[in-house]
Amino acid sequence: MARNVVISGGGTGIGLAAARVFAADGDRVLLLGRRKEVLEEAGVPGALTYAADLSDTADVRGVAEFVGRELGAVDVLVHSAGGTGQLEPPAAGDDPLDAVAHNWTVNFRLNLLTAALLTEALKDRLASPGGRVLFVSSIAAYRGSGSGAYGAAKAGLHPYAHDLARDLGPRGITVNVVAPGYIEDTEFFGDAIDPARRERLINDTANGRAGNPGDVAETLHWLASPGAGHVTSQIVQVNGGAERGN
Repeated sequence: MARNVVISGGGTGIGLAAARVFAADGDRVLLLGRRKEVLEEAGVPGALTYAADLSDTADVRGVAEFVGRELGAVDVLVHSAGGTGQLEPPAAGDDPLDAVAHNWTVNFRLNLLTAALLTEALKDRLASPGGRVLFVSSIAAYRGSGSGAYGAAKAGLHPYAHDLARDLGPRGITVNVVAPGYIEDTEFFGDAIDPARRERLINDTANGRAGNPGDVAETLHWLASPGAGHVTSQIVQVNGGAERGN
């Protein structure tokens, strides 16, 4: 039976790969993101699109109303929106402390607040039983990201997911986190990654290769399947062995 799947950050990278996997299964997919043109050009068969800033409460209310009209229930909610603020305007002025405040605020807004607002807005529409909530975190939540802000924001998803799993478990809804390592072919790293850094990231893995969006998408797809119905409140790392969870 076709399911209703809502994917934030669905126009590029991991979100787009996940959308294609679910759509190939015959599921009805709604792609969310800030850039309308990117969503419309994603080319996911039969997908609906809705452009919104998921850190803005008014926009999120608009998403919830759209979902109510077009889908009704939500079987799978995938949070893949995020980033380090590449699309954001820089901090005003040159005060270093203002720059720190800006960087941390942007990272928490993009990676944590977006997920929390969208989840809370759609919580009552999650299919009961059988609903799935899936967050995309990062290896940076374990080992940092170089700046602190991005890794800290992604790490904040973990306790939220655990609390949510307890909250939604009685309704037969599972909540899990997927934490990727270095994933090529995404806007996050882009084509301009320093070759030495790329080599170091690949050398960190046990299998000697970079990840790709499909690796993460297939993990999300399995966690959304009936076969994963007793898997909840877990953080699944997809990083080729570069980092092991506790």
